[in-house]
Amino acid sequence: MPPVSPIKVVQFVPNLNSGGVERGTLEIAQALVNAGHESHVVSNGGRMVDELTRQGSIHHQWALHRKSPTTLLKTATLRRWLEDLEPDIIHVRSRMPAWVVWLAWRKMNPATRPRLVTTLHGLHSVSWYSKIMGRGERVIAVSKVAERYLCDHCGVSPNNIRLIYRGTDPSEFPRNYRPSEQWLKAWAAQFPQLQGKRLICLPGRISRLKAHHHLITSLQRLKAEGTTDVAGLIVGGKDAAHEAYFRELQAQVIKAGVAEDIVFAGHRSDMREIYAISSVVLAVSNKAESFGRTALEPLCIGTPVVGFDIGGVGEILAAMFPAGRVPNQDSEALCSTIAAVLADASVSVAENTEFLLSNMCTQTLQTYEELMLERSSLSEADNTRAKLPA
Repeated sequence: MPPVSPIKVVQFVPNLNSGGVERGTLEIAQALVNAGHESHVVSNGGRMVDELTRQGSIHHQWALHRKSPTTLLKTATLRRWLEDLEPDIIHVRSRMPAWVVWLAWRKMNPATRPRLVTTLHGLHSVSWYSKIMGRGERVIAVSKVAERYLCDHCGVSPNNIRLIYRGTDPSEFPRNYRPSEQWLKAWAAQFPQLQGKRLICLPGRISRLKAHHHLITSLQRLKAEGTTDVAGLIVGGKDAAHEAYFRELQAQVIKAGVAEDIVFAGHRSDMREIYAISSVVLAVSNKAESFGRTALEPLCIGTPVVGFDIGGVGEILAAMFPAGRVPNQDSEALCSTIAAVLADASVSVAENTEFLLSNMCTQTLQTYEELMLERSSLSEADNTRAKLPA
């Protein structure tokens, strides 16, 4: 594909607090800046905005995240803003912003409006509301299961879908990584109760989706069977909407008799180090996820992951650690697989050759360039037809 001129890209996400969608947004923004393009991101803000702007992107704060009819009232204002900004590409990654953006975009001049890209990051409930993620002129699927969802439930033509796996940077999650002595000392001081324990880590925000009860019951069973040198580590932030669920988890921990063996570490920015000191990482969401970044990252380091063989997590495990696959929601098989991994000192994880950040960025930018070249070809054809004699 021949090179194209610098382009202006606007990505839309609900917030920039934490999560795989948000991280992917920043990664593509960085790739755009590195390639000499102009990168803009629209969100309701969050802790990742400073990082985004340090990278060289421009952030615009719009409250397009609320699932409310009043959010749709911003459509006309957004359309005028886009017409003034004149981006070449609009890339939408979430349903509510996608509806506002699409309603604004379709009222713009088809000859001059930006090209529209959507990415399906979640296997949403099948509904008219979710089908908006298939309305892009190109639709990115982050896994094969996401690709099937788009074809089966959103009516998207396979010709318009681009399968682009999420990916990690080998320098961020290097094979056999070991934390510094300084970090280890700080960790020991903060969590002395974890010293000398083999850690079973469950990463992810405090949400019912992450099914933390599987860690609690597995730990309870392991200890009852005589494996006493293990501890559970739950890493993830919580918001006010999940406060009741957090209290439920705390009650479950006490009832299971493992209150001394499970630590809630909250939101952390040192996940690489935490994965490195963990003996096993769990991926046990109660619904299939479209990808599974928190399964991929520890596997890249070489830490075994045990998870349910569904969705994107199943695809990642099949490629890198098949021994970690467990039938969906089978708690007994989950516990026995964790025990088997803990007991096998020779357990080995395959190196990551497929789920690479460089691949994700290259393929996404190629999708943008493909749309721009397509527009250029259509414009040339229109000009040629205009010059032909009547």
